[in-house]
Amino acid sequence: MANGTIDASKLTTTLTTTPKTIPALDKLSFGKNFTDHMLLIRYNEETGWQAPEIKPYGPLEIDPAAFVLNYSVEAFEGMKAFRSADGTINLFRPEKNMQRLSTSSQRIMLPEFDHEQLLQCIKELVKVDERFVPNEYGYSLYIRPNFIGTEPNLNLQYSREALLYVYLSPVGPYFPRTVRLLANSKEARAWPGGVGNYKLGGNYAPAMRPAMEAVKEGFDQILWLLGDDLYITEVGTMNFFIFWDNEDGDRELVTAPLDGVILPGVTRDSLLELARKWGEFKVSERRVTMPEMIKALEEGRLVEAFGAGTACVVCSIEDVSYEGKVYKIPVDPNNPKAVFGPLAKRLHAELLDIQYGRVASPWLVPV
Repeated sequence: MANGTIDASKLTTTLTTTPKTIPALDKLSFGKNFTDHMLLIRYNEETGWQAPEIKPYGPLEIDPAAFVLNYSVEAFEGMKAFRSADGTINLFRPEKNMQRLSTSSQRIMLPEFDHEQLLQCIKELVKVDERFVPNEYGYSLYIRPNFIGTEPNLNLQYSREALLYVYLSPVGPYFPRTVRLLANSKEARAWPGGVGNYKLGGNYAPAMRPAMEAVKEGFDQILWLLGDDLYITEVGTMNFFIFWDNEDGDRELVTAPLDGVILPGVTRDSLLELARKWGEFKVSERRVTMPEMIKALEEGRLVEAFGAGTACVVCSIEDVSYEGKVYKIPVDPNNPKAVFGPLAKRLHAELLDIQYGRVASPWLVPV
């Protein structure tokens, strides 16, 4: 088997002859506008990784019997490029995304790749389409790497051919408001021993129907509960945080642990690091159940709750519906029209200041 490696020095670029019009910022919907070009890197077990190529954005040609189309052999990532006030463009902690893509793809037996070489190719793609990187605070260029098995073979072993491709989408705020959640304990997004901690396409398709049913009921997303104890895991596209006075009397920021059920979010990790650096309250990664959260609410100990992810960044939770009852979550008692709770607002602002280069940070990687 010839693994070889991705070689960014062999990257070729073919520019489009029909450049797109850059969409107005107020017209941006998440993931619906795409740039002029995409990055393709093919793999074959016999010859290893082929030379990377940047070419005009367009359809892929895939055999109907490809592994990805029959057995969901697909891993993906979500990351962003940000334009600073001085015009420079930076990626935010991209090495974390490269590592997670590698971990996810190895779980479904896709070939290994050189993280730094792929990242260099992604930087070149962003450079080619840099005119699409919004020049506005709160807006960014979403980067979607996909890794799929393309061998036409229905023998359920592993794909000996693969395609790693990357495309770009200018985006604005995912949730420019507070969010309503519907708690779901009857279905599971992930479970112990499963693949909930990997970013695989197969994790998302089964969640679509319950998510859309929640939307029909007036909610934004599902808060997934697991097991007889109703362990709060995560939201459909976000890690979930609670800020409260715990039963020991400590002010605490808590989120679910990386126990194999939770996706290890880059934004999740960043918020935990920021909060721990402040040293102002306890920061925990541990299991919390729905009954515990309801009890804290009823006793007035729950200060606020919010979700966090690459797409949404940070968004405050307005309420959670469970078993037919809606539980109002405090947002900002001093401002009934607030979009953020005080802690969520602080974390959101500090994170964006880093991402947009207002604050120097080793988390920023220049393009």
